[in-house]
Amino acid sequence: MTFIIVGYGRVGARTARILREEGYEVTVVETDQAKVDRAREAELEAVLGDGARESVLAEAGLAGAVAIGGLSGDMNANYEACLHGVDAGIRTVMRVTDDVNDRIYAEYAEAVDEVVYPERMGAAGAKTAILGGSFNAIGALTERLRLTTLTIPADAPVVGASVASIDLGDRARIYAHGPAGEPLTIPLPGTTIDPDDRIALVVDRGAVDAVTTELIGAQASG
Repeated sequence: MTFIIVGYGRVGARTARILREEGYEVTVVETDQAKVDRAREAELEAVLGDGARESVLAEAGLAGAVAIGGLSGDMNANYEACLHGVDAGIRTVMRVTDDVNDRIYAEYAEAVDEVVYPERMGAAGAKTAILGGSFNAIGALTERLRLTTLTIPADAPVVGASVASIDLGDRARIYAHGPAGEPLTIPLPGTTIDPDDRIALVVDRGAVDAVTTELIGAQASG
């Protein structure tokens, strides 16, 4: 499956990299040559041009894509890119900003498959929307689930492990990670856990102690 990402800023870059690390084919469309070069250095296909233009999207492989994400900081360009995706019969996901008014938001929501606020939901949520899932994960939380944050000690069992390799089953899921002293962000699948890192979890309330012990060791139960 091939996905087209319009815009290789903070949101577009992380979304493209997450999709790429999960094995999907991704083509980036970007107007900035330096960002195109960075995308190619990250082993992504990249096309220099305006994602609002049909000819540029055709060069990016719109006809063979399964979805397009208009994730640039320009809502007009995102909208136009998604309209070309609608014409091509593929899934369309459009990034908007917090200052969009209700009337315009309704217009966007009517025209595309999914409207997303990446500043609120993170790149992983944008990726989920592009793949066709529900991106409102927090809205799906029930009374059985809890959000918690752990700091990883140097002797924790998960030190050196990648986030993708940590299987907590149905009991919990890691949704954010951050090195010591840095903000938590959505981790890439290859992100490795180091001492003093912090991880944020959605965890079943009945499994908090067991999951904590599994992640940071027996000291958790003390």
